[in-house]
Amino acid sequence: MSMASFKNASIAVVGGAGFVGSNLVKLLLKEQPREVVVIDNLLSSDVANVPSDSRVKFCFASITSDAGLAALPQEVEYVFHLSCYHGNQSSIADPFADHENNTLTSLRLFDRLKDFGSLKKVVYAAAACAVAEKTYDAPSATTEDQPVSLVHDSPYSISKLIGELYGNYYHQRYDLPFVKARFSNVFGPGEILGAGRWRGTVHTVWRNVTPTFIWKSLHREALPLDNGGNASRDFIFVEDMARGLMACALRGEPGGIYNLATGRETSILELATWINEFTGNPTPPDLKPARDWDRSGKRFASTEKSRNELGFEAQFEVREGLRRTVEWTRAHRDLIARTMAAHAKQMQQAGAPLPAEYLPASA
Repeated sequence: MSMASFKNASIAVVGGAGFVGSNLVKLLLKEQPREVVVIDNLLSSDVANVPSDSRVKFCFASITSDAGLAALPQEVEYVFHLSCYHGNQSSIADPFADHENNTLTSLRLFDRLKDFGSLKKVVYAAAACAVAEKTYDAPSATTEDQPVSLVHDSPYSISKLIGELYGNYYHQRYDLPFVKARFSNVFGPGEILGAGRWRGTVHTVWRNVTPTFIWKSLHREALPLDNGGNASRDFIFVEDMARGLMACALRGEPGGIYNLATGRETSILELATWINEFTGNPTPPDLKPARDWDRSGKRFASTEKSRNELGFEAQFEVREGLRRTVEWTRAHRDLIARTMAAHAKQMQQAGAPLPAEYLPASA
């Protein structure tokens, strides 16, 4: 394996105030870098996630703006591109906002970086859901060379693939040292319900399934199981994901693509059952029909290539990751209640009012 390291390196994390980005920044700081520049417009993140450290420089801007691009150090060696328009449902509600924050971001960033002579690696957060087979039958492991369909469930999925295509182009045309890290379903501490600005739908508050289930479970609510909870995902703990991103930066082949996953399925019913166990929630789940837009029933990713070429394997079992995430949520209930409360009026107007027990006493 390569002996490259982040010691004394100049690093930029675009989207570094977000859930995955902030966990990545915390791990990077342990590697003794010279500086970590965080560029984030806080559209779907919270500044509370940015570590307080003299080596961290925070720029409040979109990477599509001149200010955001100017914040990139000329001597930057590693760039992690994690900014996106979160998530599928919000992109369906506003495809133009998704384009602005999930497609144009990649083009502006890659074009800016193409002439940086100090660059060692640009790691892009790609999405396994954009290439996985759409099936409710027994799935096979999604590989890195899986055929890509031209038919997609959401603008988010389309944007994530366009980011790969732009990166491939800049790698081929300008030799940009571009590596694609295909995310599976990440969960863990730092994913804050309601983080950021109102994005037009209730999914501004209700983000991914894990933090939503944990919050509802802590309030003794019935967890909603779409399609009876028989869907499955490859859930990976955020600390493992951050380590995988670092492995892509240090050992990934320019132009290469790597799945970051556990290689194992976990059903949504299993997820709900474990969360209720850790919170002590006695309320049975609420069985619901399938979501009308989602045809991606069951999926998991192949980990063979990332294990062989990056030396990366997930270390955390899903149950242990969930236990830690429940503990983090309990410890940060005030922060989460505050970010949710910022959208209380819009949630009321959307017909999905937030229960009073979710919100701070002063809300």
